[in-house]
Amino acid sequence: MLGLPASTEIHKLITRKRVYEHFGADMNAERRKRFEADIARMVLTNEVSPVSINLPAGEQVQSFFVLQVTLKGKEFDAQNIALLARLFGQRLVMMLEYEGRQRLALWQGRLYLTEWADAGAWTLPLIGLNLDQAWEHIVAQIAGIDREPGRDLDEQLAQAAQREKLQKEIARLEKQARAERQPKKKFELVNKLRRLQKLILSVKEG
Repeated sequence: MLGLPASTEIHKLITRKRVYEHFGADMNAERRKRFEADIARMVLTNEVSPVSINLPAGEQVQSFFVLQVTLKGKEFDAQNIALLARLFGQRLVMMLEYEGRQRLALWQGRLYLTEWADAGAWTLPLIGLNLDQAWEHIVAQIAGIDREPGRDLDEQLAQAAQREKLQKEIARLEKQARAERQPKKKFELVNKLRRLQKLILSVKEG
């Protein structure tokens, strides 16, 4: 599974009942209905720890798990996936599956998701001298950023989120500027665009 060593493989079915019991009153009837509409099956498939691989624990990460989640449809409520990330109180990579396609997800301050790919395309290389470093590289891979040695991971993620937000705003303003017919308003939009383009360059350099 995901190119991880066979020594990490486990097979533990997670029932919806366990999810409901864990979250108690938070899982009201409506919340359960939405969960059941998305989630067909959940299986813990891998446990990566110093016991299962030749990699020492880190200061922050002693182990992490892989949860295989079979979905009922390609579109789903991201809140259900975020809910699963909180289920075990452990670092967790989720492999979402639907009709021969897969995408990865994890929680690191927020939910990160890869794009869909053919089954078997995704792998999780264990890069680093300990599980702290291995986990950081996995987070970077799923979040779609290049891990920069010596930089704080959460700082990198925050910068990437800021860059993404600016890119969306730039795209929105570009579309608005193209459609604008009044010269004064168009000039104001173009100036705002230029300011944002300079700002995004400073974020990239920072």
